[in-house]
Amino acid sequence: MRIFLLSRAALPKGKKHSRRRKESYSLYIYKVLKQVHPNAGISSKAMSVMNSFVTDMFERIAGEASRLAHYSKRSTVTSREIQTAVRLLLPGELAKHAVCEGSKAITKYSNSK
Repeated sequence: MRIFLLSRAALPKGKKHSRRRKESYSLYIYKVLKQVHPNAGISSKAMSVMNSFVTDMFERIAGEASRLAHYSKRSTVTSREIQTAVRLLLPGELAKHAVCEGSKAITKYSNSK
């Protein structure tokens, strides 16, 4: 049995390679933008910057929460570790707002179950 590798040029007409999906938060960033400023738009470069920022923050929070769970000899990262990680990573008032919004989201999720 022979296996042939096809280049893009060798594909039959009308057939396309399936591209690997690239995960991003662009859709969610756009939805939040429209909630806050309905008439505002965002350039693709600005969206890329925002996407990188959100990814970076999630990685930092996850890393810090993981460390906190490890310090307390726990194998599960709970909302408590996430909350503490947010308090450690974000400055003052921003941390308070983030914790408040996070608690609200958890309550909403719990009530919808």
